[in-house]
Amino acid sequence: MKARQDVEVDIYERLPVPFGLVRFGVAPDHPEVKNVINTFTQTAKHSHCNFYGNVTVGKDVSVEELQQAYHAVVLSYGAEGNRSMRIPGEDLAGVYSAKDFVGWYNGLPNCQELFPDLSCETAVVLGQGNVAIDVARILLSPIDMLKTTDITQPALEALAASQVRRVLIVGRRGPMQVACTIKELREMVNLPGTKPDMLAADFDGVAQAVKDVPRPRRRLTELMLKTALEIPGEKEQARRNKASRIWGFRFFRSPIEVLADPDRNRTTAIRLAINRLEGSGEGARAVLTGEVEDVSCGLVISSIGYRSLPINGSVPFDTHKAIIPNTMGRVQQAAGLYCSGWLKTGPTGVIATTMNNSFDTARSLVEDMDSGILHVSSAKPGSQVISALLEKRGVKPVTFSDWEKIDHVEVRRGEAVGKPREKLLSVEEMLQVAQR
Repeated sequence: MKARQDVEVDIYERLPVPFGLVRFGVAPDHPEVKNVINTFTQTAKHSHCNFYGNVTVGKDVSVEELQQAYHAVVLSYGAEGNRSMRIPGEDLAGVYSAKDFVGWYNGLPNCQELFPDLSCETAVVLGQGNVAIDVARILLSPIDMLKTTDITQPALEALAASQVRRVLIVGRRGPMQVACTIKELREMVNLPGTKPDMLAADFDGVAQAVKDVPRPRRRLTELMLKTALEIPGEKEQARRNKASRIWGFRFFRSPIEVLADPDRNRTTAIRLAINRLEGSGEGARAVLTGEVEDVSCGLVISSIGYRSLPINGSVPFDTHKAIIPNTMGRVQQAAGLYCSGWLKTGPTGVIATTMNNSFDTARSLVEDMDSGILHVSSAKPGSQVISALLEKRGVKPVTFSDWEKIDHVEVRRGEAVGKPREKLLSVEEMLQVAQR
């Protein structure tokens, strides 16, 4: 979509730094996935685009105030809530959400007090999507691989001292329903210093069933089958013999309780219900069998999904689906209001998926401008009014050139230790650099 010369776009961001999940969600050992930052930077430097960081919409300025100041407002604040496991013991020490754990090693300011305890031998990750695989891989990666990434220094030090040697990645359904991509699985299979540990019984009937599924799912399942069941060749066997760390999928299991030590101070195990599947393929449902199994572990990381949260009472919100009800990004019953990203679709897909759904929202907005649904002929003050409001409220926005000062400091600090960047870890530190 070509840039429209008659449009001004202002971006409001809660943190002093841009890029959201690309900066704070993408694994540090996946720098190629962060290339989308270059596109964002080009856009943010366009003469018709302005970035205002360190502004919390809903607190520093309301959605209603933005609607009065602009012809159109697009909400794209993602999914920052966690889906709760709703099981006893999930508040014990040693239990973390994947969102917080990922935020911790990626430098998200509000996750820097996490200090996860990595003094146990076995960790259990609940969920089998890409984020779950990321967490398992980071826990088991050789430190030499991590220390050339933009992982934070405190996380690097904690992982260097980690006692975790075994990570089980648990899902309620079977091998045919895992939500990760083949790229993530392949990285896990080839991770230096590790070997797989699977249960042959989990793969009963899979070799037969996989013949009839679409190619992407078939390739993923075949790689899993090969890793789990095939006798490795000489070279792979030698590699596995030298491995000091273990990872494995556990299928047909749902968490029912996190078990504690006698003092109820910390996690010692997780109780899993054993399931069977009803139906087949993507629509298969996990049904309890009545059997349970306890797995000893000192660390439980829940990666069962993110949830969007309502921004305020005036914006429609579907609490069941945890999205803003919309049609192609147009917020229902709210002219001039649009949504994009996980707030629009729920937390699914990779960056490319989210980009495409954002293009759809932009298309809807442009159609509404052209058809007269948006009354763009009447003048709106835009950032002039909002900037005055923010100043009156003592809020100092961070501009894109302020961010470039932060970027410069981070890159320089990274160069000193052989990393692409060393992130600033607190909002205060970011603001000090931005306001120099």
